[in-house]
Amino acid sequence: MPTTDSTILVVEDDTIVRMLIVDVLEELEFKVLEAAGSEEALTRLQDSALRIDLMMTDVGLPGMDGKELAARARTLRPELPVLFASGYAENIEVPAGMAVIGKPFSIDQLRDKVRTLLG
Repeated sequence: MPTTDSTILVVEDDTIVRMLIVDVLEELEFKVLEAAGSEEALTRLQDSALRIDLMMTDVGLPGMDGKELAARARTLRPELPVLFASGYAENIEVPAGMAVIGKPFSIDQLRDKVRTLLG
């Protein structure tokens, strides 16, 4: 069961969507780091002083998309669970340790996916 000291990195280029996701995760008592895009996320992932227990990323990021970001993230942190958010969730295949949540999603759906990935 995840603890309230679990930290989630939220990667979303849409400011309003990112703010909403961060608010919900904080309401669920998770610690949250934010990134507006892939490059900012990679900078955070490269910082070994930062604890990151899960990365939640939009699939449709400009430049490096969410799947490419996840692959790069896994080279830096091989066991990092990843939750993809997408409006086209049914079309996405993901490797072990990763999951997809379809947009729009409910607070309960987000909570359940995060808890499952965090174990």
